[in-house]
Amino acid sequence: QVQLVESGGGLVQAGGSLRLSCIASGRTFSGYAMGWFRQAPGKEREFVAALSWSAGRTYYADSVKGRFTISRDNAENTVYLQMNSLKPEDTAVYYCAAEWRGWGSNQGDVYDYWGQGTQVTVSS
Repeated sequence: QVQLVESGGGLVQAGGSLRLSCIASGRTFSGYAMGWFRQAPGKEREFVAALSWSAGRTYYADSVKGRFTISRDNAENTVYLQMNSLKPEDTAVYYCAAEWRGWGSNQGDVYDYWGQGTQVTVSS
């Protein structure tokens, strides 16, 4: 069992930056692919970024490529999402997710564990 807890959300002006963190319980964090997803009010959940469990491969949605960076610190059991040049359309609840031995899928259904989410609001 893995528990994920996100933090770092908040209110920021357009063009600003935020860094989200997701800390995982357990001693096998390095064996999990980690993903970030988001859901805006009235919209479907969508993929944001993911990081494979090995080789450190990263994947991004086209809408955030070049602005967001996903990274992990296995010693701290933490995955980060650095978000720069934020836009009002980035406003959503952001969730981290973990998939055992995953490659970093953009499909939420393959992930085994989810956090409770953290709200990001970007004002124009």
